Amino acid sequence: MKKKLRVGILFGGRSGEHEVSLTSATSVLKALDPDKYEVVLIGITRDGGWRWGAPAGEADAKALRDVLDQGKPVTPSVDPSHPGLVPLDSPSSSAGSGGNVVDVIFPVLHGTFGEDGTVQGVLELAGIPYVGAGVLGSAAGMDKDVMKRLFRDAGLPVVPWVLALRGEWEREPARVRRQIEREIGYPLFVKPANLGSSVGISRVAQARKLAAALDLAAQYDRKILVEKAVDAREIECSVLGNDRPQASVPGEVIPINEFYDYEAKYIKEGSELIIPAKLTPRQTKQVREFSVRAFQAIDGAGMARVDFLLDRRTGRVFVNEINTIPGFTPISMYPKMWEASGIPYPKLVDRLIELACERQQEKSRTRYTVDPDR
Repeated sequence: MKKKLRVGILFGGRSGEHEVSLTSATSVLKALDPDKYEVVLIGITRDGGWRWGAPAGEADAKALRDVLDQGKPVTPSVDPSHPGLVPLDSPSSSAGSGGNVVDVIFPVLHGTFGEDGTVQGVLELAGIPYVGAGVLGSAAGMDKDVMKRLFRDAGLPVVPWVLALRGEWEREPARVRRQIEREIGYPLFVKPANLGSSVGISRVAQARKLAAALDLAAQYDRKILVEKAVDAREIECSVLGNDRPQASVPGEVIPINEFYDYEAKYIKEGSELIIPAKLTPRQTKQVREFSVRAFQAIDGAGMARVDFLLDRRTGRVFVNEINTIPGFTPISMYPKMWEASGIPYPKLVDRLIELACERQQEKSRTRYTVDPDR
């Protein structure tokens, strides 16, 4: 009998997107075939503690919360010769022994300390395969300023933006305001550079509201992105693969609010998701091509969702951002666009795990030491 692959679902985290992570992770848990996988749950509490446990009973949100509340306190080992999780109640126990080892980890973490390369760095040090982008791709995909610079250098169209540091805004508010108004003008968007799920984002149409928007974004990051607002349709496209990525059919989000903010995504009902998006053949081709190029520009791996702005007046397509760990519920755009492209949710999860293992095999070909006799 073939040995089951042991998959660790990593969820929770210290970011403002903790609850979103639990929703996505619950869906992944339900999709994993028990005949193919042995599943363990690895939860990160809101204050950063790691907890370990096996799903007991139904594969639902309660199983995840039980691990966060009652799971075994552990810490990840970064020793590749002893990969695994070290029990904190018996630190003398060796990592990688017994039940503390996983074959592959499926991170379903959103935002800071999960999607930004930090957890990926830990898993790299431990030599554990994991789903999704590596350290570089995760960090670049999280930082909207760095991301846009990479897109621009790759020849991808992006809307004009300026970067304001929190310290600059606090010390020299008049200068920062003048720069924004001179280079961007109204209306504009103000965003924390490193956060997702539209947390801390404001649309500003009047000068009197700019300061409050900058203050809000500054609560969530030291880097504040200010970009030109475009009267646009919001188009999204999913990417799957490693070195030879593929793009799904595009979809469109019609938000119930002025833009697709946190409330429109997770609280209010009424936002409409249209898959496939009603685009011309040329626009569809362009969105799919730009999605793959954006994925490659940040050195993506496994999965990503690329978001676009389609200018209603000119028909021009702008690459807005890339999400390296997109929402993963069955009603989230990433899996829904792949379902419309012929890959149902359970097979998508299977493929992502396969891609993680394939990427690890590719990494294993790399030499990290120099033999002077060769």
